[in-house]
Amino acid sequence: MTVLDLSNFAGLCAIVLLTLNIVLGVFVSRNYNPARQWPHRKLSVSLFRIHNWTAYIALVLFLVHPTLLLLNATPKFAVADLLFPVSSPGQTFYNNLGALAFYAFLVVVITSYFRPQIGSRTWKKIHFTAYFGGLIMFIHGTLIDPNLKGQPPDFFDGEKVLVEGCFLVVVAASVWRVRQKKKLV
Repeated sequence: MTVLDLSNFAGLCAIVLLTLNIVLGVFVSRNYNPARQWPHRKLSVSLFRIHNWTAYIALVLFLVHPTLLLLNATPKFAVADLLFPVSSPGQTFYNNLGALAFYAFLVVVITSYFRPQIGSRTWKKIHFTAYFGGLIMFIHGTLIDPNLKGQPPDFFDGEKVLVEGCFLVVVAASVWRVRQKKKLV
């Protein structure tokens, strides 16, 4: 297993965790109660707490994903290429999308700590940045060449199918959220 494989694995794990995180966030926003609804039992940990921890773990994986590229021989990345990838070696546009997604999620996590000071209404508007970050993350994960050689994407490759499936799960959860909101009105 190469450094590039480990980086890809960290990125895919981050995508899966962030997909779970967004779905949990949708459930929390709709006051989903697993005791009254499926699975009809009380969870030992609240959905909100699971939502928070999946965000923290995904953020760590999101940091590990590009950091491992510093150890890659070809193409050679520098720290500046990771923080501000406008001139990163190869696939610059897709690397910028990945960085943009990371910064969007970072804003969401950091502002969550300051929610009482910011106020719920303002914080909620900022928190919707997660959907933007998710969209950018899915585009990055779908279009980038996992070997960093600039090859066109194979949309039926296992890694790409995982990313596409995660995207569809987020879309389904978002549609469910909108439909639940309309039922309450």
